Amino acid sequence: QVQLVESGGGLVQPGGSLRLSCAASGRTFTSYAMGWFRQAPGREREFVAVFRWSRGNTFYADSLKGRFTISGDSAKNTVYLQMNSLKPEDTAVYYCAAQTYNSGTTYSPSTFTYWGQGTQVTVSS
Repeated sequence: QVQLVESGGGLVQPGGSLRLSCAASGRTFTSYAMGWFRQAPGREREFVAVFRWSRGNTFYADSLKGRFTISGDSAKNTVYLQMNSLKPEDTAVYYCAAQTYNSGTTYSPSTFTYWGQGTQVTVSS
């Protein structure tokens, strides 16, 4: 059984920062990439960013480039999402997910096999 455990969510004021972590554990598996999605109430789950283990390549949703940074630590099987200059519209449940194959440039939720339970991020004054 593979488990993805997120941490680091919480309440932050507009303009603030948060760093999310996602640690993978469980049976040995080969993760091609790990990424983050988010889902706000009444909205579909949307892609945030992905980190490919092989070369450390990163990809972001266009709207989040420059504010969010994804990174990975292979020794810890952990990915991080640094979120800066947060806005109220960033409020959502953030989910970590793992891909077990190369999906090319398609990062829809269906291309990710394993999911974490989600962590709430609330941006409010």
